[in-house]
Amino acid sequence: MNIRPFKIAVSEEQLNDLLARLKLTRVPRSLDAESWDDGASLAFMERLISHWRLGFDWRAQEDRLNSFPQFIARVGELDVHFVHEKGKGPAPMPLVLTHGWPGSFAEMQEIIPLLSDPAAHGGDASDAFDVVVPSLPGFGFSQAPQHRGVSSKRVAEMWSELMTGLGYDRFGAQGGDIGAGVSMWLGRLYPKQMVGLHLNYIPGGFLPPLGDGSPPITAEEEAFRTRAASWFATEGAYSAQQSTKPLTLAYALSDSPVGLAAWIAEKFRTWSDCNGEVERVFTLDQLLTDISIYWFSGNVASTLRIYKENRSEPLKFNERERVEPAFGMALFPAELPTPPRSWVERVFDVKRWTPMPKGGHFAAMEQPQLLAEEIRAFFRPLR
Repeated sequence: MNIRPFKIAVSEEQLNDLLARLKLTRVPRSLDAESWDDGASLAFMERLISHWRLGFDWRAQEDRLNSFPQFIARVGELDVHFVHEKGKGPAPMPLVLTHGWPGSFAEMQEIIPLLSDPAAHGGDASDAFDVVVPSLPGFGFSQAPQHRGVSSKRVAEMWSELMTGLGYDRFGAQGGDIGAGVSMWLGRLYPKQMVGLHLNYIPGGFLPPLGDGSPPITAEEEAFRTRAASWFATEGAYSAQQSTKPLTLAYALSDSPVGLAAWIAEKFRTWSDCNGEVERVFTLDQLLTDISIYWFSGNVASTLRIYKENRSEPLKFNERERVEPAFGMALFPAELPTPPRSWVERVFDVKRWTPMPKGGHFAAMEQPQLLAEEIRAFFRPLR
C-alpha cells in the first residue's frame, strides 16, 4: 500500500477567498432573531460569522490538528487521509474510529490521546490502542469518489484494506453516525478480522429481520418505530434532501460558507446535550474548525451524497442472519432515536449496552472521557 506523510496546509488564497465571501454575506430576515424554531438562529449566526471573520484563527487550529501524525494512503482508487496514533502500552490493540456527518476526523482530537495513552490520563496502560482515524471518502482531506457506489458498505471494504495495509490482521471498530454504519458493515463483511464493534449510535437505516418467521415486534420495538417516525417528520428534512437530491443542495453549500455553517451548526445544536444552548457544549472555535474543514475541502457534494448511496444500499439483514463479533453500545441520553437492545440483538451479539449519564450525538467531542472509558471497558475482555 502506498502511504505518505501528510500535513494540513490551507493556502493563503483559500483563506483570503473565505474572508472575502464572509464580508459580503447577505443574511435572511427572521421573525425572531433569537429563535431556532425555523432553523439556525439569526442572532447566533451573526455572532458566528463575526467570529469567523475577526476572531477565528485557522492557522492555530491547523497547527493543533497537525500535532497528530497524519498520512495519505491509496486505498482502492482513492487517496484516504487518516490519523495514525500508536499506543503507549504493553500490547496496544488496533482500533479504527470512524466519524460521520456533519462531523470530521477533528471530532476525535480529545479522545485520541485518551485511547492511545490511557496511563497518561488516569487509566491503565494495558488498555492502550493503536488509534486509526480515517476521513470518510470525500470528507476533509480524503479524495472524493469519482463514481457512484461509495456507500458505508464500500467504506467498510476500504477500511479493511487500510487496516490490513497498516499491518493489522485483527482490529476493533468504533463509530457514531455514518461511522456506526461503517463499523456494522465491517462486522458483517469481515467477522474474522474484527475483535469487536463498539458504537455510540445505531444508524436509522439499520433493519434487522422482521416478519417471515422472525420473532414478532415487541411493544418496546414498536414504540421505537413510532418515535423514530415522529422524529423524522420534524427533524429529518436534511436527510431526505441529502439522500434524494444532494447536488441541488451542494450548489448553495459549496458557494456560501455561511450557508454551509448554518446547515452544520444547526445540527450540532439540535443533536447535542446542550439544552438548546450550543455554546454550553461546543466553543465557536470547535464548530468553526469542523465547518472550515468542510469548506476548505471543496468536496461538500460528496459529503452529502453518501446519504443517497446508503439509501441505495441499506444495512438490511436476512432471516436468521447473525453477525459474529462482539457488539457494544454506549447510549447517550441526547442521542437521536435509538432502537432498544432487543432490536439490535436480532442480528448482533450484544455483550455490553451502557446507558451514559450525559452527552449526545457527537459523543467523542461532547464527552470524550466518558466515551473513552466505555470503549476501554468494552474491549478489555476481548484483548
